[in-house]
Amino acid sequence: MITQKEITLKHYPRGFHLITKEVLDAAGKLPEAGMLHVFIKHTSAGITLNENADPSVLTDFETSFNRLAPENQPYYTHTMEGPDDMPAHIKATLTGSSVTIPVSSGTLNMGTWQGIYLCEFRNHPGNRKLVVTIYR
Repeated sequence: MITQKEITLKHYPRGFHLITKEVLDAAGKLPEAGMLHVFIKHTSAGITLNENADPSVLTDFETSFNRLAPENQPYYTHTMEGPDDMPAHIKATLTGSSVTIPVSSGTLNMGTWQGIYLCEFRNHPGNRKLVVTIYR
């Protein structure tokens, strides 16, 4: 059986934001065994599974991604939506648009320090929509 919900996240500013609780709230009761899939419906933000204990990791993510895809580069041709848009697309490609996590004993079977993150790459983003799918 497959259960699927679309959720709209509250507005988050640019940066990396732990959204595990919001995803679990939307998913509801998890099965004894299965898979949880989270897909973001945007091309300038991403989803990732990563460190959820030390906040300095998030600062280092932001710094590193900004070095990989800096704003205001003369070689960008996609510039109509502002200087942060093309770098946001590049960064979203690097993080990806979905994560799939095993469900065991009715809970997400993640590592001790793992959490689901919204990776927001725009300076002035809108609300972001996710599709949360549970495979039982």
